[in-house]
Amino acid sequence: MLLSEYDYNLPEELIAQMPADKRENSKMMVLNRDNHTIEHKHFYDIVDYIYSNSILVLNNTKVLPARLYGIKEETGAKIEVFLLKTTDKDNTICDGHNWEVLIKPSKRVKIGTIIKISEELSVRVLEKKEDDGEWIVELLCEGNVLDTLHKYGNIPLPPYIERKMANEDLKKLDFERYQTVYAKDEGSVAAPTAGLHFTQEILKKLQDKGVEVIYVTLNVGMGTFRPVKCENILEHKMHSETFEITQEAADRINKAKADGKKIIAVGTTSVRTLETAFQKYGKIQACHDHSELFIYPPYEFKVVDELITNFHLPKSTLLMLVSALAGKDFIFEAYKEAIENKYRFFSYGDCMFIR
Repeated sequence: MLLSEYDYNLPEELIAQMPADKRENSKMMVLNRDNHTIEHKHFYDIVDYIYSNSILVLNNTKVLPARLYGIKEETGAKIEVFLLKTTDKDNTICDGHNWEVLIKPSKRVKIGTIIKISEELSVRVLEKKEDDGEWIVELLCEGNVLDTLHKYGNIPLPPYIERKMANEDLKKLDFERYQTVYAKDEGSVAAPTAGLHFTQEILKKLQDKGVEVIYVTLNVGMGTFRPVKCENILEHKMHSETFEITQEAADRINKAKADGKKIIAVGTTSVRTLETAFQKYGKIQACHDHSELFIYPPYEFKVVDELITNFHLPKSTLLMLVSALAGKDFIFEAYKEAIENKYRFFSYGDCMFIR
């Protein structure tokens, strides 16, 4: 269980900086585990690969404009505040003024520092957490917090997507494309990227074919993407992320499993939602809960049969999760072939369908 076993070399030019011209035009690598074959398709071909009696489970979380740029009130120094999650008990963003955040550069702030974002929004530093470099801050604004964030916040693109200039056209593009077409309630600081390839037209074609579409919610936090720092991966601890499963979704998924239908998860966040619920309750149960589930080989999947997912960073927990489903050797064979065929990697990149 060594971290070094999950490393690979990726040419920098294969890190997708922009989304595909159309969502459904992304490449799709199809991995068949039964006969150990790899096919090269496009995402619009997904309709031909999902059987009519299958269940498609998608994460309908919505990305929050969580990145704030401001200046330190005392000195005018530039400061970035990255909102992670509200600390209010009911986790209501509209009224949540206290947040866990990352601050960059953190050496310029201390308890009591005021960071001015705009005339209507400032951030007061309240507390430094002991681990992981996180802080607790208070958002100083009048009225609805979410409305204020939409006015002054920025979509929190991952650091490997470079946006060096304040380009309004790019900002508008990212607001639209770093969001699934079925996103519902804001609460994530990163997109469930496997879902970025879907269009309403593809979802309708699947439903017309007889595929049952079910939504769950997991609010993606930075923990999903934090690098694993310990060489022995068993020592790694996942950060907690909130998820919700409605009674309707739970009933439909349980019935589908009982009827022997295939459960196809869209994205690793959907996998972790379903597998966490089953691990905690012995079935899919309606709940509002937390997931700290770290999936790595060998892992026996209790709910998920197949997976649509993007290509993940080296040494990441996401790469370990897909290795648990498809087998580490097969995944690394597929990644090697993806690099040779110039697939685009990470959030705005291409995808694979593990069957």
